[in-house]
Amino acid sequence: MGADAKTAMKVEMTESAAKRISKIVGDEPGKTALRVAVEGGGCSGFSYKFDLVDTRNDDDVAIERDGATILIDDISLIYMGGSVIDFVDDLMGQSFQIRNPNAVASCGCGTSFSI
Repeated sequence: MGADAKTAMKVEMTESAAKRISKIVGDEPGKTALRVAVEGGGCSGFSYKFDLVDTRNDDDVAIERDGATILIDDISLIYMGGSVIDFVDDLMGQSFQIRNPNAVASCGCGTSFSI
């Protein structure tokens, strides 16, 4: 995927997500970033997977803000282009949420979607 295609598929991280990622990574020795991936499955067809990682792959795109890093691989980026990754702390609990303009439907838990 060329640089122009990666730019068109930009993913944003909110300030809240950056603060939470920095805290989580700071509490886990050796971990440097949060990896977000799209996998087949889930109640709506695709699901998001979150992992703390210590390495960056050649096909990763890095989203950085306020010292926090999110890594997304090329294939997942295709499904996530234009998304905003946020961290929400409300009455329903604490969670990372992805507002994905490509999703035509999502499940109630917010971790699964369809295109």
